[in-house]
Amino acid sequence: MILQRLFALFLLAVCTALAVMAWPYQAAFSYEPVGPRAYPLLMLGLMAAGLLYLAFRPTPIVHKDDEPQLDRETLNKIGLCVALLLVFAATFEPLGFIVSSILIGVPMARLYGGRWLPSVVIIGLMSIALYWLFDRVMDVPLPLGLLDVLEN
Repeated sequence: MILQRLFALFLLAVCTALAVMAWPYQAAFSYEPVGPRAYPLLMLGLMAAGLLYLAFRPTPIVHKDDEPQLDRETLNKIGLCVALLLVFAATFEPLGFIVSSILIGVPMARLYGGRWLPSVVIIGLMSIALYWLFDRVMDVPLPLGLLDVLEN
């Protein structure tokens, strides 16, 4: 239990450091009424509130018998998910949203038991639909990257 509390306090310190870094941020332009720093500060505030609860809760968390254990296979999946998300962040601009979403989404689906054909079809359609939703409906520009030649 002490390790859980120490880990929560460590993450709380990380949240505080990130909030201090995000607080003075001012963008040259503002496309939102509250500005670009509100979202990270809100997320860090919610994380900090949850971590405070975890650090100072009265009783330890008791795991039930039906919960999956954190064995090597589960930890490997978590590590692979984090690695895939880092690759997504690195390829988002150069490859574009659609291509990088497909390249990361299909291995993610396969990692959790998806079959090849449904994974490719569903992830491909979702990537295109999400691009259209963000870019055309919500006016949030997403990079096309390699598919830039398709744009008007």
